[in-house]
Amino acid sequence: MQNRILMEERMFSHNHVQMVCFKLYYTFFVLVPYETKWMRCLMWGQMKQHRTRNPTETTFSHFSQAQLRPPSFPFPLSYTTNNMAERGGGDRGGFGRGFGGRGRGDRGRGGRRRASGRRDEEEKWVPVTKLGRLVKDGKIRSLEQIYLHSLPIKEHQIIDTLVGPTLKDEVMKIMPVQKQTRAGQRTRFKAFVVVGDSNGHVGLGVKCSKEVATAIRGAIILAKLSVIPVRRGYWGNKIGKPHTVPCKVTGKCGSVTVRMVPAPRGSGIVAARVPKKVLQFAGIDDVFTSSRGSTKTLGNFVKATFDCLLKTYGFLTPEFWKETRFSKSPFQEYTDLLAKPTGKALILEEERVEA
Repeated sequence: MQNRILMEERMFSHNHVQMVCFKLYYTFFVLVPYETKWMRCLMWGQMKQHRTRNPTETTFSHFSQAQLRPPSFPFPLSYTTNNMAERGGGDRGGFGRGFGGRGRGDRGRGGRRRASGRRDEEEKWVPVTKLGRLVKDGKIRSLEQIYLHSLPIKEHQIIDTLVGPTLKDEVMKIMPVQKQTRAGQRTRFKAFVVVGDSNGHVGLGVKCSKEVATAIRGAIILAKLSVIPVRRGYWGNKIGKPHTVPCKVTGKCGSVTVRMVPAPRGSGIVAARVPKKVLQFAGIDDVFTSSRGSTKTLGNFVKATFDCLLKTYGFLTPEFWKETRFSKSPFQEYTDLLAKPTGKALILEEERVEA
């Protein structure tokens, strides 16, 4: 009996020692670092705000213990959506890097000032190409004049000037992509954007960037630069305006193959969500489609649809059998206008004459 009591006392003391050790470990290695991290983050944020308001002051003794008390919520609210890319491109999921969206903190109203600056730049467009000068001077008034002579478009303001407010854009997908470097994985964001005026013009742009907003902005510019004409036709009798594709066409990208078949008027766009949006921007009202391959890869799916629309002008149908009447290129027609100096060169010449 006495031996049994001694054994129970030893077991109790052993369990008690284990419990005490666990409490000490949890207190000094879990709770204290957690609260210290909260204090450090809050202190850093308030110090940064104070430096912004008082750049000449270097002491921070005015912070009280009440101001440094850790909050009850898991993440500080002032550090959740400070990133300009998150505000411009929507929810980015779990790809942030610590507090403040890559450590930039609260940048206040700077984004609005930059937006107004970009608007001023668009209003004060100074063309740098011959085609841009002709478009701004009003010598070229439609995209068909550009496509007729196969002139390359290298300024997105040309599309804005010729198409105007009828051009709409849609962000199809934003996906993270990673690259392995010696410093670790570098994460960027890839944006797919489709633009179109629903009247025979559509473009596709793909852009990667560290920020979502920058990727979307670059993809919109590239989509405008890649705008193509879409040929439309009839299913049967030529009554009314063209409403469908002129013939059966097939586009391919990667493993994805998209096939379009003319449809009678009133059928609508029989397609999945991705090609349906592209066809709506292209101005096609009725079409049958079929797709094969890994269509869940949205990038290849939208590229295959775009390739399909690009091939609508690849068929030499009887209406194109007429004799071609060649006309002068706009560069030849307006040679004298293009020979005149413009922009900075004109200002330098005026200063030289005045001197």
